[in-house]
Amino acid sequence: MAGNPAFGKRVRDLREAKKATDPSFSLRQFAQAVGISATFMSKVENGEFDPPAFDKIKRMAVLLEVDSDELLALAGKIDPELPQIIREQPKAMADFLRTARDLNLGSNEITALTRLIREYGIKTPPEGQE
Repeated sequence: MAGNPAFGKRVRDLREAKKATDPSFSLRQFAQAVGISATFMSKVENGEFDPPAFDKIKRMAVLLEVDSDELLALAGKIDPELPQIIREQPKAMADFLRTARDLNLGSNEITALTRLIREYGIKTPPEGQE
């Protein structure tokens, strides 16, 4: 396996930080909670093995209390629901993503837009009930 040192280091750093205050974040116990072997987890953390499957990465994120999309991106993966979201509104979603890219929007701007969209969605009555 090729390995992914950036992913492994991030997971190890997060796990070690948790372990400083919670002994259940030992390599062995963490691997067991994720549902993988301690040997595999060690090889992933050391960048010797590729990251595990999507569901295992999601579990790691929950346990480590970080955004799963961050770990998935480091692993070179995306949440499987994202392609379906795009397929539901292909033109609008593609236009939205390309516009964000073309305007070179950074993380802060995208987060602000997301917040505005959520606020707008909450205040808008469901379709057909205006």
